Amino acid sequence: MFAGWRAVLNEYNPPRTAVAEAWVPFTDRRLKYAQPTGLGQAFNFDLLQAPFVAAEFRAIVQKCLAEAAGSGASSTWVFSNHDVIRHPSRYALPDGSTEDDLEAWLLADGEAPAADLARGLRRARAATLFMLGLPGSAYLYQGEELGLFEVADLPQASLQDPTWFRTKHKVKGRDGCRVPLPWDATAENFGFGGTPWLPQPAWFADKAVTVQDGVAGSTLELYRAALRWRRKLQCDESLAWLSAPRDTLTHYRRPNGWEVLTNFGDAPTPLPAGVDSATVVLSSGAPWAAGACIPAETTLWLAP
Repeated sequence: MFAGWRAVLNEYNPPRTAVAEAWVPFTDRRLKYAQPTGLGQAFNFDLLQAPFVAAEFRAIVQKCLAEAAGSGASSTWVFSNHDVIRHPSRYALPDGSTEDDLEAWLLADGEAPAADLARGLRRARAATLFMLGLPGSAYLYQGEELGLFEVADLPQASLQDPTWFRTKHKVKGRDGCRVPLPWDATAENFGFGGTPWLPQPAWFADKAVTVQDGVAGSTLELYRAALRWRRKLQCDESLAWLSAPRDTLTHYRRPNGWEVLTNFGDAPTPLPAGVDSATVVLSSGAPWAAGACIPAETTLWLAP
């Protein structure tokens, strides 16, 4: 079947690619979707399922790049989609939270355990810059460029996910990441064109596009800057690790000299020896000051 799709995609000039959303338990099966004679790509959900831990991120990248090279496909990266709790909320919950813990948090309307939203967004921004520096294709889910959290306290009467009904209200489902986006903080329904199918919370006003547009340091402007730099700096599908595995730091370089450093720890850490702090062009956190340490839970991009 996928050879037939490939024949259709190859009729275009240049040939088109497609991506399989395949939640499959075995890597070799996923790669069958992704190979060049098939769709060309398949989603790697490994980072989406990983905790915010340096060693785990590094191991996943090494594994996925090796798999892609072996299959002739391009690797893919994703942190959020329409089926999972948004990653700023996942990262805001206590470290070590399991899937069952996440479900329990949803059923508690996001009230227990308490979520550290500032930490969650800080980690999400750092993770996104880590991911956007990688070779391969990056997939962004609508609303993450605004720093949206999961809407965990939707009224039960408004829930529409079939999962809620099939489980007889034991699993809340995916509605919390599917609430229509806030475009205009002062407009009716935050500028959504029509009556939203799920109610938008009042705090969406602080995340609206009109509030973040042109504002230095906003999550929207961080995403815009990162995508501009990514287009300038992107090169072939490889990277080299510049640091030995450490508990809190990852440091990799792309073939054209572009470097990405991420401090996964909860305290600042010095720049590695030999790194020129003046080459930092983007920080996931506060504006960069040359010569400073890497702040906690922050990613830096260094231009060649």
